Amino acid sequence: MFSVQQKTDIGELKQKILNKTATLGVVGLGYVGLPLAVEKAKAGYKTIGFDIQESRVDMVNKGINYIGDVINEDLEIIVDSGLLSATTDFAHVAKSDCVCICVPTPLDEHQQPDISYVKTSAESIVPYMHKEMLIVLESTTYPGTTEELLKPILESSGLKCGVDFYLAFSPERVDPGNLIYKTKNTPKVVGGITDECTEVAALLYESILEAPIHRVSSPAIAEMEKILENTYRNVNIGLVNELAILCHKMGINFWEVIDAAKSKPYGFQAFYPGPGLGGHCIPLDPYYLSWKAREYGFHTSMIESSMMVNDRMPEYCAERASKILNRYKKSINGSKILVLGVTYKQDIDDYRESPAIRVINEIEKLGAEVVYFDPFVKVYHEHGKVKKGEIELTSELIAGADLVIITTAHTKIDYSFVQQHAKMIFDTKNAMKIVMNRGNIELL
Repeated sequence: MFSVQQKTDIGELKQKILNKTATLGVVGLGYVGLPLAVEKAKAGYKTIGFDIQESRVDMVNKGINYIGDVINEDLEIIVDSGLLSATTDFAHVAKSDCVCICVPTPLDEHQQPDISYVKTSAESIVPYMHKEMLIVLESTTYPGTTEELLKPILESSGLKCGVDFYLAFSPERVDPGNLIYKTKNTPKVVGGITDECTEVAALLYESILEAPIHRVSSPAIAEMEKILENTYRNVNIGLVNELAILCHKMGINFWEVIDAAKSKPYGFQAFYPGPGLGGHCIPLDPYYLSWKAREYGFHTSMIESSMMVNDRMPEYCAERASKILNRYKKSINGSKILVLGVTYKQDIDDYRESPAIRVINEIEKLGAEVVYFDPFVKVYHEHGKVKKGEIELTSELIAGADLVIITTAHTKIDYSFVQQHAKMIFDTKNAMKIVMNRGNIELL
């Protein structure tokens, strides 16, 4: 006779969520974790943020914001009210009913997935786990991470997933700088180890967000869904980057080509070329998928081709800059170059994996003297290197450069002013599209 393992009654946890008497934890207080922690606290939950960086913890506990998508006043209010606090001490996990893991999933030096932050976070949670607890992983990762890596670590506590505690994956969908879609109103995908895990996680998000919650049948579906989102963008951006290079050789304005294609009301979605891919997701996630695919003897050839195109764009931009200067009898070696924008997308202060910084590095390798201006980043740090930006975009600064390269199309920059004073402009983002006099502008 087979014994049937009975799960504990999860009514208590569901009731705590419905009553908002549950205490919520967020591991990782970066671009994903802090906005999520703020929304949880704003929804009325007592929320504890966990981070290994004492500076972040101190700032949160003082109500000092360091993330662009968080409203300063919101953070101050929820900290002052006692709804949000932060700590480096994982012993406080014992007080939490639901914990979301929002830690980085970068690549290592060999371009292999580095899920050490997820692993370390889970191991830090284990000693303080208790029954009736929900754990949700939000960090983008390869399909199978939740079930193959996270579940065994958490079960080393002696508790059984789906019986004593609940485990799900719900990918973060943060889009820094997006003025319309924030953590609060972006739809959520949730996939649990069991149906009940899915329902408890979905109930939690429904109590916090003002957005639909899309339930899927497993964590792997939710993990693959997030990889699809970002690989889709990576591949399509790789396509338009390659076509931009071809169209330059053919003497065709590719930006006008895209505008024309957009006139079709169906069957076409516009993607735009640029100096490469940046941020923590789109440039990295396809590597996670390709790595996992090799486990099944599958070569993701199209995906890897797009990655190669995108990875080479900073070097290509440096080569184009050199050729532009050569046409004016200038060598790039010894030239003064002004780069406008070092963040990976417009109107944010995030320069993680920014292609603009790679463009600067490539140009400096060729012997140019490079200065930059970015209204959002006064200084950046990269692999031990510190580079300070110009404080003000003056006519003297622009006119003193042999070439101005636009790598990020910040809306705070007056491009007509730049065009009036620049000797020559290499516009990799079509930021100059509204400028009438285009004689000194060359597009990517």
